[in-house]
Amino acid sequence: MLDKLKGIEDRYAELERRMNDPAVIANNREYAVAAKERSQLGEVVGAIREYRRILNEIGEHRAVLEGDDAELRDLAKAELPSMQKQQAAVEERLKLLLAPRDPNDERNVVLEIRAGTGGEEASLFAGELFRLYTRYAERHNWKIESLSLSTTGLGGIKEVVALVAGRGAYSRLKFEGGVHRVQRVPATEGSGRIHTSAVTVVVMPEADEVEVNINEEKDLRIDVMRASGPGGQSVNTTDSAVRITHVPSGMVIICRDEKSQHKNKARALKILRARLLELAHAEQDAKTAETRRSMVGTGDRSERIRTYNFPQSRVTDHRVNLTLHQLDQVMDGAIDPLIDALNTKEQAAALGA
Repeated sequence: MLDKLKGIEDRYAELERRMNDPAVIANNREYAVAAKERSQLGEVVGAIREYRRILNEIGEHRAVLEGDDAELRDLAKAELPSMQKQQAAVEERLKLLLAPRDPNDERNVVLEIRAGTGGEEASLFAGELFRLYTRYAERHNWKIESLSLSTTGLGGIKEVVALVAGRGAYSRLKFEGGVHRVQRVPATEGSGRIHTSAVTVVVMPEADEVEVNINEEKDLRIDVMRASGPGGQSVNTTDSAVRITHVPSGMVIICRDEKSQHKNKARALKILRARLLELAHAEQDAKTAETRRSMVGTGDRSERIRTYNFPQSRVTDHRVNLTLHQLDQVMDGAIDPLIDALNTKEQAAALGA
């Protein structure tokens, strides 16, 4: 194990040397890649140094046990069990840190929520899910910004794309991708019959510019058009809406929420980069492609990762068979117990448990 740890320390030192190399500093892409890897190794190296310190202290105490000073021997004998517990704790921490990790865990998130089966009731629940994630972001001091929003006449959401910015956002929210099923009596239902509706959630890591190279002149067709608002409201009469077509892939992104054409273009490019990064990962790794397909599904009620049952005030995550009878708190963003259970399952799988 110590040989493996030394290899990590050597790599960390090499990255520090590279980041001080003028040639690397002058190359933005190379510097960014090195800085990112160094940041990812930082916590591991800190734990390794703590582990070496504890091992050295244990070695010193054991040496004292072989000495002639009876008082020092008694002191070392009393302290040794506590230090051995510290050693075991750091070893467990290192096992988790050294387990295979998702390289996207520290990224921001591009979050997509779409109403699926269930008509207006699905749209209303999509709006409630967006509020849930907004509250969850606030609990973690993350910033959440709507990039694209399509609403219904009754206050529901057909589709929303948002950026969630904060450390470790993807490591937590990646478990939210999939079909979310809701069971309740709609406000418009006079007979009191319970309806089942579905909403799809897609979670993508935000792409860095250094990872997704887009030649705007060759790769993009950018059209501006007049944005329109719902009848009876103030209608934006300027040509501020932006439609970006990525010619190589055929992807089309439309943003019309801002009155500024430049802001709409920036938002559209952010969404495009995230989707292109996801596409690149899918092409490199068939498993990633299958993961997204299972995440998106068809939006049908029968495909679900989680069920929100309002009459019984319970939430069930079907991937870990966990049920919470705290629906009000969950809908207010208290989803850490669900995410923690999913995270534990992922860590166990990574450790081969």
